[in-house]
Amino acid sequence: MLTSFMEGLLCCLTSKSTNVVVPVETFGPTDGYEFVEVKPGRVIRVRHIIPERSVVEQPTGQGGCVSCKRRISVYCNGQLFIENLGDRADAELNTCPNGETEPNNTVEVELTDCGNSSPTVDLPDAGSNSVTAGKVLTSGGDAPAALQADASQNRRKRKPKRTVVIDCERKITACKETHPDVALFFIHGVGGSLDIWKSQLDFFSHLGYEVIAPDLAGHGSSSAPLIPAAYTFYALAEDIRLIFKRYARKRNVLIGHSYGVSFCTFLAHEYPDQIHKMVMINGGGPTALEPSLCSVFNLPTCVLHCLSPLLTWSFLKAGFAHQGAKEKRLLKENNAFNVSAFVLRAMMSGQYWPEGDEVYHSELTVPILLVHGMHDRFVPVDEDQRMAEILLIAFLKVLEDGSHMVMMECPEAVNTLLHEFFLWEPATPVPSKPKTRPETAKAQTDNSKAAAETAKVRPATARSDRREHKMT
Repeated sequence: MLTSFMEGLLCCLTSKSTNVVVPVETFGPTDGYEFVEVKPGRVIRVRHIIPERSVVEQPTGQGGCVSCKRRISVYCNGQLFIENLGDRADAELNTCPNGETEPNNTVEVELTDCGNSSPTVDLPDAGSNSVTAGKVLTSGGDAPAALQADASQNRRKRKPKRTVVIDCERKITACKETHPDVALFFIHGVGGSLDIWKSQLDFFSHLGYEVIAPDLAGHGSSSAPLIPAAYTFYALAEDIRLIFKRYARKRNVLIGHSYGVSFCTFLAHEYPDQIHKMVMINGGGPTALEPSLCSVFNLPTCVLHCLSPLLTWSFLKAGFAHQGAKEKRLLKENNAFNVSAFVLRAMMSGQYWPEGDEVYHSELTVPILLVHGMHDRFVPVDEDQRMAEILLIAFLKVLEDGSHMVMMECPEAVNTLLHEFFLWEPATPVPSKPKTRPETAKAQTDNSKAAAETAKVRPATARSDRREHKMT
């Protein structure tokens, strides 16, 4: 009796009924939704759309091949030094269709608080700047010579604590719409659901892409276990990994939002040969995850349940650039921030991922598009800028009319950016012809004129020789 009372009280406090998990055989695809039992009693809802492919478009062109030769050194004082060895790691990229250029050759980042550095909204050269203790240094020579000399001298004196060498070659081709080897994975963050991707799922499925979007455990219509260990980073990442293995194709594109970006990064490390491209939407900086000790989400579950209206209002204010009837309707229709207080508390306290540091992100060789909403109060723009500096091939785009939920606020702009990135491929480098020096060219011209004059003289000389022979 007491147990039933406690269970009922817990259900009331969490504002959600306890999930009743039926055998997986009874779940079937309905209206594009599937239910996958990743573990016994752990069922994940997935929206999986396979469009009708009457005509299969084969990829055109050979695409581009990007050579990645990188040395990543970590020093005892926390300084991270990245070198692209040999030729520039992405010299074959030339320029992106939207005007972006390739990252710089060398990046040096101090793993300290960079809050004093002024954020840059427009970042045409992703990875060109390096942040060191709040100062912006450019490895191309724009920084003061004294600072560059001091940095070089310090690197020569110190020995790195850890060195990582990457040497690989990646072929990048465009993701054509109706090609059967392309799949798009959409991963949401804390408090969201697969419904926040409604505009993107409809847009790309109508174009002919195969789309997959799961609900994280405790979110949307997925099962919600009543133990905090079910919502740690590693438990959720394992769910996403199993979903990826189930639906993966030859060329897979990962699109993550906020906390979902970390799961996309995890997959890119686990399956580097299967991840073709990746999109990070308001994902933040390349820092290891660690739960905050001073957070409102550390309060007891019953207190969080009482504060749920205030938390929803705070999310609306910080997650959207405008707080009107349209935004409230988007929250309700897309099932955003509609999770129980227990799940929310467990999710925030389970964000422990020490491996996801700067070195972990700098090892990624997949092309990445970073999309940031200018009015985002959860993730400052300088965090995404710092991420672009660390990554090997990254392009940062800032939308002035968006905030944290930019894919819901500006669906047309986000869909256009994503589609251009999916179709983008690096240009194949054309071998340049050897240029002749001016002196050499002039000498060749003089020799040609002399040869022509000699050719004119030879017939007359031959005629005179014949005359002398007759006279003899």
